[in-house]
Amino acid sequence: MCMYIPIAYANVIELAQSTHEAGLFLDGNSSIIKRLVALTVSAIFYLQASQSTKNQGSSPKPRFYGRAPLVTIFCAAFLLWSWSFLHYPANEGTRMHPLDGLLSAASAQHDAWLQQASASKTLDECTAEYRRRYKRPPPPGFDAWYRYATERSSVVIDDFDNLMDDLHLFWAIRPAEIRKRTHLAFGDWNEVAKLSIRSGKAEIGPEVKPTHRWMLDGVIAMMSNYIDQIPDMDMAFNINDEPRIAIPYDDLQGLLKASAIGPHTAKDTVLNEFSKDRAASWNFLDSSDPETPNGPFTDQSFLPSFHTYGSISCPRSSRAHRSYLWDTRALCTTCFAPHSTGIFLSNWTLSASPCHQPDLAHLHGFYLSPAAFKPSHSLYPIFSQSKANGYADIRYPSPWNYMDKAVYAPSPNASDLHYDPPFSEKSDTLFWRGATSEGLSRFGEWQGMARQRL
Repeated sequence: MCMYIPIAYANVIELAQSTHEAGLFLDGNSSIIKRLVALTVSAIFYLQASQSTKNQGSSPKPRFYGRAPLVTIFCAAFLLWSWSFLHYPANEGTRMHPLDGLLSAASAQHDAWLQQASASKTLDECTAEYRRRYKRPPPPGFDAWYRYATERSSVVIDDFDNLMDDLHLFWAIRPAEIRKRTHLAFGDWNEVAKLSIRSGKAEIGPEVKPTHRWMLDGVIAMMSNYIDQIPDMDMAFNINDEPRIAIPYDDLQGLLKASAIGPHTAKDTVLNEFSKDRAASWNFLDSSDPETPNGPFTDQSFLPSFHTYGSISCPRSSRAHRSYLWDTRALCTTCFAPHSTGIFLSNWTLSASPCHQPDLAHLHGFYLSPAAFKPSHSLYPIFSQSKANGYADIRYPSPWNYMDKAVYAPSPNASDLHYDPPFSEKSDTLFWRGATSEGLSRFGEWQGMARQRL
C-alpha cells in the first residue's frame, strides 16, 4: 500500500491537469406483569377490607383471615418470581453480556471488510473493481503495483478508501498550485522536510533537522523496492508527530464541492504513463511568498488547540461549537453516548469525531498543550504519519516501524533483563509505561492527558 501512495498522489495531479485542461421489557411481558401487579394489589385490598369488617362486627370473620400475612407474602413472591422468569431467559447459557454482542458484531464487520479488501483474484478483476469503486481508471503503473502487492500476499488489493479520502480535496486545486504549495511548505522553521524523486532516485532536502532525518531515511527505505515506478515529483513530509492541516468548515465545504467535479470529468481519462517533463514542472527557483514570508504555518505549541484547530472543521451546529464544559471533573455521558452501547465503546469510527464531544478539549494532550504544533487553516499537501479526525493531512505508513526505533525483543529466560513470563503468570494489572509525549504540561494540563489518566 505504501508503494501506491506516491503513485496515487502523482496521479491526482496528472489527472487534475488533464481535467483542468479539459424499553426494558417486551410489550407482551409488560402486559402480563401489569396484570400480576393488579392481582396482588387487589388481594391486599381485599384482606384489608376483611380486617375492617371484622373490627366493626358486622360480618363474620373470613375463613382465611388468619392467613392474611401469608397470602400477602405469597402474592408478592409470586410477582417477583414472574418478573424474573419473564425478564431473564430460563436457560442461563443464553444470557449475553454487552461485550459479547459487540465482539460478535466487530468480528463480522472485520470479516466483511477483509473480504471486500481483497476480492479480486486477477489484474483484470482488480482494474475493473477499481473503476467500479472510484469511477475512473487506475493510475499508470497499476500493473506493477498489483504484482508487488500479490507477491507479498497483501490483504489489501481492492480497498483504497482511506487514500482516496486523503487525496480527494486536492481535486479542487490546479496542479501548478499544488506544486507551488508543496514548495511553500518546505523550511526548517516550518518543520517540513523535502523529498525529491528524480529518475528513480530519492534525495532528501536540506531543510530536515538532523534529529529527524531518520524519518526521511525510513521513507526512502520503504520506497527502495519500487522507487523506479514513482514519477519525478517533490513531496513535503511533516517531521512532527502532530498533524498540520485543519480547514474551517465553510472553506472545507467549498473545497468538497469543487473537488467533486475532478474525478467525475476524469472517469474516461486513461493514462498509460506519466508526462515526460514532470521534473521541469517541479523546479522552483524562488519558493517564497511575499504574503506569507514565514510560510503558511503558525506556531501553536503549548496552546490549547481543540477550538482553534481540532474542531474547526465541524458544522457550526455541532456540540463542539455550541457547548463548553466548565466542570472538567464531571463525566460527560452525553458526549460518549452516540458512539457507545451503555458504558462500552461500540462505534470506533464515530468515537474519533470531535464534533459531538466538547469534553475532548480537556482529555488529550494534543488538545490541551501540544508539544510541537505548527498548523495551517489552508490546504497544503503535507504527508504525516498520523492525524486526528478533522485534519486534512495525507497519511503514510510510519517509518518508525521500518527503522527499528523501538525493538520488542523479550527473553524467555528469567535471569535476563527483558524477561517476559508466560501469560498465565502475569498479574492482572494495567498501566502506562513509556514517555508521556502527547503534550507538555506547564500548568497542570497533565491531569487531562490520556496516558497520565490511565
